[in-house]
Amino acid sequence: MIRLAALLFALVTLVPATAHADLQGQYEAFLRETVWPKARTAGVSRATFDRVMAGQRLDTDIPGLVRPGETTPRRIRQAEFSAPARYFNENNLGAIVAQGQRLASRHADTLAAIERQYGVPGRIILAIWGRESAFGGVAIPHDAFRVLGTKAFMSTRPPLFQGELVAALTMVERGLAGPGQMKSSWAGALGQPQFLPSSYLEHAVDFDGDGKPNIWTSVPDTLASIANYLSHFGWQAGRDWGFEVDVPAEISCSFEGPDQGLTIRDWVAMGVTRVSGRPFPDHELRQEGYLLMPAGRSGPAFIVTPNFYVLKKYNESDLYALFVGNAGDRIQWSSGRFKRPWRPVDTLYRSDIAAMQRVLEGQGYDVGGADGLPGFKTRRSIGDWQKKNGRAPTCFPSTALLRAIR
Repeated sequence: MIRLAALLFALVTLVPATAHADLQGQYEAFLRETVWPKARTAGVSRATFDRVMAGQRLDTDIPGLVRPGETTPRRIRQAEFSAPARYFNENNLGAIVAQGQRLASRHADTLAAIERQYGVPGRIILAIWGRESAFGGVAIPHDAFRVLGTKAFMSTRPPLFQGELVAALTMVERGLAGPGQMKSSWAGALGQPQFLPSSYLEHAVDFDGDGKPNIWTSVPDTLASIANYLSHFGWQAGRDWGFEVDVPAEISCSFEGPDQGLTIRDWVAMGVTRVSGRPFPDHELRQEGYLLMPAGRSGPAFIVTPNFYVLKKYNESDLYALFVGNAGDRIQWSSGRFKRPWRPVDTLYRSDIAAMQRVLEGQGYDVGGADGLPGFKTRRSIGDWQKKNGRAPTCFPSTALLRAIR
């Protein structure tokens, strides 16, 4: 019995180790047979590839990994959707604003020069810098090549991360950064602006004049690189990102979205007003604006400009872009919190929202994909469904709504 127990214990402990060793072997073959040919085509030398990737180990602690040939992560967590009120935690937002105001004075000349060249206001650059890396104060400890290599091999988007791994190798090949300098987040994002390697190659700039774009320790390069990124995606100089507004009850929240724009003058004619009581700037009235209601009728509403959607190129979340816009306004003008409250909403799981989205898709609604996140297409689809079914449009998921739609 003792020998049998010892044998069973050996088998139990051996199988995971053997499985991991086999996976590591597959990974090494993947680097040789898949990544190296792509890197060679991109101009990476064999010497650079071997110097960086030799001995690389998988990092199976990275969240959301899948084994090769599978599509669902092994460690599934039922992620809770973060309600808007929690996203705008005043301790976090207020700290970024306070530090941003101090840094706005310290780097005033640099920010002014950057705005002259790229057209992006310093307040917006500072807000992104603060949100992404706490103005360079957050430790970014992970080996980018270990992260990107692992995700290239066993993530839900291997082609994306294969490209990013090759871009990171290209950075080393060109002498833009050494392997030891390439620290990243769990997502493979680098430096103070949190650029993926491909974004670094496309958008990082040398603004301090030392001959190399340095987004790790150079403040001028970091700030100018953020501005260059936004400029590339169409930031319109002289326009704001948006305005908090009051939306009359007769204007359905299903009017939301960048594909349903009107001139701001037309929104005013429909009864939309700024919460401050001030008129919209004259130069904005003839320009197009878009209704944004990120919590439906359970939170503030906004008329946003195309610049809001440029901010979303940095991060696809409506709440992220709104956080950056509001933080930037407060950095420059001390304009304060949102005027209308973010009312509590039900705690929901993304899987439940995704199930509701699939039902709405089956009824012909365009919800923007069943991803469990209530983006503007989901919010206005909810509003349309509520109106057609005799309910007051709230344009936001709730427990009762999930039961009714499912």
